[in-house]
Amino acid sequence: MSKYDDLYNKLKADILSGQLKAGDRLPSVRKAGSLYSVSRTTVQNAYFALAADGFIISEPQSGYYVSYHTAKQIEEKSADTKQNILYDFKSGGADRESFEFDIWRRYMKNALRQDERLLTYGEAQGEAELREALSEYVRDKRNVIASPSRIVIGAGVQSLLGILCSLIDSKGTVSFPDKSFQQGAALFEDYGFDVKYRFKDAEIIYVSPSHMTKRGDVMPNKRRMELVEHSAKTASLIIEDDYESDFQYNIMPAPSLHALAGGSNVVYLGSFSRLLLPSIRISFMVLTPELAGKYRENIYKFNQTAAKTEQIALCQYIRDGHLKAQIRKTRRFYTAKARAFAALLAEEFINAQIEISENALQIIMTVPFSKNLDEFEKNGIAVFVESYENGILKLIINTGAVPQNSFKNAIIALKNALS
Repeated sequence: MSKYDDLYNKLKADILSGQLKAGDRLPSVRKAGSLYSVSRTTVQNAYFALAADGFIISEPQSGYYVSYHTAKQIEEKSADTKQNILYDFKSGGADRESFEFDIWRRYMKNALRQDERLLTYGEAQGEAELREALSEYVRDKRNVIASPSRIVIGAGVQSLLGILCSLIDSKGTVSFPDKSFQQGAALFEDYGFDVKYRFKDAEIIYVSPSHMTKRGDVMPNKRRMELVEHSAKTASLIIEDDYESDFQYNIMPAPSLHALAGGSNVVYLGSFSRLLLPSIRISFMVLTPELAGKYRENIYKFNQTAAKTEQIALCQYIRDGHLKAQIRKTRRFYTAKARAFAALLAEEFINAQIEISENALQIIMTVPFSKNLDEFEKNGIAVFVESYENGILKLIINTGAVPQNSFKNAIIALKNALS
């Protein structure tokens, strides 16, 4: 059993036994690493897993806290919440119709037949064959030129950011565009960085150019060039989270910051949870040459968090051309859903302002409202409230997880909540 598993199981047992009670603050990542004689990455991965399983919660600019009394309570609460929510316009989950399960199942079965490979642990950096496939993929799709030796694979962006934080010696200022990525901000704070928002003089700048805010804003090319020039001038590091870049349907895909900068001072992050399924937890990071060298020197400190079988399956899935086909299908599918739901909203709510986001995936709805916000949950709706001031409510609606044959009933539920 790995050190990460040991720490996860120890903290879980302490919570279940009552030694750690609801509301108790866990040690910071740095302090826990010293306390349990493990690396910060091990602590961060254990904390991620505990948070994902509902045992702890992350509070921005504060730390991690125990979130409940017993496992039974959290299971009952989770079951109640799922039962209450009929139309999830908040999570950004997947629609079953967007993914060819039979094709993926075939590749997973083939991976499981590779007995000899499955007898060993996965490579800490990620399977070599997948890194080679990803090197070709990002070069063709985003003009990101990087050898497989500079690519690191992990289970989700947060686990990769934990690795990145451990590689950066100077714990300076990190700038985020807004407060929507709370887990990322909390991670940097745990590693000793000073987190700020829209701070122009930061040593590290975190951006998602194709999904800058909850509204789905896309960074203009002029701003991209300005950011790259600023990075070159100040020697600041850009972390480019290229989330949803493949979904730009109505506009020409903008160049990646990594390509514009020629790979200098830019760490590139990519993920497949939106293109494939949220449950396929495979993300990757392209390090700068300097950080890649430092990673190789410290590789013994890191464990691989992404499942080896899924890495093997994804590698062949990409090489056989299915990912390219999936991108085309998913892009058309989700943008069409957003347009269809926006049209229904415009018909039903004549006093509302309905907009489709720049990336064509989110709907921004501005409407008069005079009730309590818990009306949405009462009517089985989960939705992100961007603002509620002076009787005007602004909602950001993501139709990804709601089947299209449920749209009319969802509109009725929304109308009951709003009117």
